[in-house]
Amino acid sequence: MGFGPFLRLDELTLDVALIQALKEWWDPECHAFLLPWGHMVPTLEDVARITGMMVDGQAVTGVTYTCYQEMVERLLGLEVTRGRSSLVRRVRLQASLGVADARHQTGEGQANYMGRLTADARAALVEEEGAAADRDLRRFLILVIGKLILGTRGDPVSCRCLPLLEDLTQVGSHAWGAALLAHLFDSLGTSGRETGVVGFFPFLQVWAYYYLPSLGRGVPRWLGTVPLLQRWRFHRDERSLHLQVTLIQDALDIVPFGHVEWTPYAGEDDADQPWVEQGRPYFDREIWLHAFNTVVPLHLWLVARTVGLHQAAVEFPTRQRVWERLGRSFRGIQQVTDWRVRARKQLEDWQQRGRVVTSEATSDEDYFCAYARRYGAQVYKGTRRPLDPEGRIASLEGVLHSTIQQRDDLQRTVTQLRAELEQAQQMVGGASTSRDEPGCSVLKGRLAAAVTRAEDATAQLREREAELRDALARTTTLEAEMVELRLRPQADEATGLRRMVEELCSQLGTE
Repeated sequence: MGFGPFLRLDELTLDVALIQALKEWWDPECHAFLLPWGHMVPTLEDVARITGMMVDGQAVTGVTYTCYQEMVERLLGLEVTRGRSSLVRRVRLQASLGVADARHQTGEGQANYMGRLTADARAALVEEEGAAADRDLRRFLILVIGKLILGTRGDPVSCRCLPLLEDLTQVGSHAWGAALLAHLFDSLGTSGRETGVVGFFPFLQVWAYYYLPSLGRGVPRWLGTVPLLQRWRFHRDERSLHLQVTLIQDALDIVPFGHVEWTPYAGEDDADQPWVEQGRPYFDREIWLHAFNTVVPLHLWLVARTVGLHQAAVEFPTRQRVWERLGRSFRGIQQVTDWRVRARKQLEDWQQRGRVVTSEATSDEDYFCAYARRYGAQVYKGTRRPLDPEGRIASLEGVLHSTIQQRDDLQRTVTQLRAELEQAQQMVGGASTSRDEPGCSVLKGRLAAAVTRAEDATAQLREREAELRDALARTTTLEAEMVELRLRPQADEATGLRRMVEELCSQLGTE
């Protein structure tokens, strides 16, 4: 049914501090993390590789109802006391599966709890046959989907995906991994006062391990296993949660641009990951993600670097979108809604596999400048960064990083051309006939000219790198001086006021 690798995942201790720290960088306008080095977005490829879930197939969508009573009684064989409720109590579901005693243990994460519950439920399902087996299988699936993939806060389990479980032969044809990502995006966009993230957040945790390894929050284990979540364990931290979140925020403020892994799966062997090959047609696409009333865009064009391209300067998304969904949560829906009709254009986009992300940019410089102008005051405000309200320093850092990348790429080209030139020289020296020699000589001359041009370009980039480093140092010093000048009048005024108070006090004392 498409859940096999996901259900076989081993336990991963939840890194609450990392999740909370990342949530503070999430921007609901563009559904992306706004970090000092640019946008970052978890993708469908990340979901497939880390969780083993399917990200291809039919969208997880359909009709949401105001009352699921008839459906719950017919498909699950459970009574619903609240007629308009779309939630079923978790304890009741567990009791129907014969695992009522499988309760949360102190300090146990949601994923660990569900893994233990899965093992107990499998043993109970083996004893059933026919219609009873189908009913119990639906109960188990609604528990897994409702608590992990499309999880809700608290104890109740969502029933909005129950219509898709009526025909059990079609359950595996849906893109449950894409629904997981849509639900996670929606959860990250909730109020900052809500510290938790609803959904399968171990995925987000391992995503950070791969893309931001310098944070040092994950420890490799069981190399070579798949899905990739199996390869990591949480580096336990005994410090207070508040201190951990603060330290992670500080670290994110000063992570060097070059320490971000934009293509962490390069060289990964996909032979044992059929879910990756199945989902590959969706990996490099800008596309709409569906989880019933949660319909959100995957703005892959903001992170072209994840598909090996340079990031072009683009028009950044705003809240003024053509289509807005009705509510943040299915609980707020007060009418029967067919999301296949309500989000018809977005569903057609999914069915057509979205649009391929392309970029004609030869460097990231223009993007870094535009990003700093748009988000400077919002992003570059960390306590461990130089005060940079207009993003001037960050913009220079981005351009410098892009120049270094260009220099390194060009240096690799020079090395390759030199190797080809040596081969051509050997060919000229070993030419057996006068007929072969002219052609080899021409090739040698062209390669020598190409090497010279590449070396000249590399030298120019080195000069530009030095100029940018100098400009960055001068700009940082200038910004610090400007801050001091802005604070000096306030300090002088405070000194004057203190003197006036002292004079008044002395006058009152003499009187």
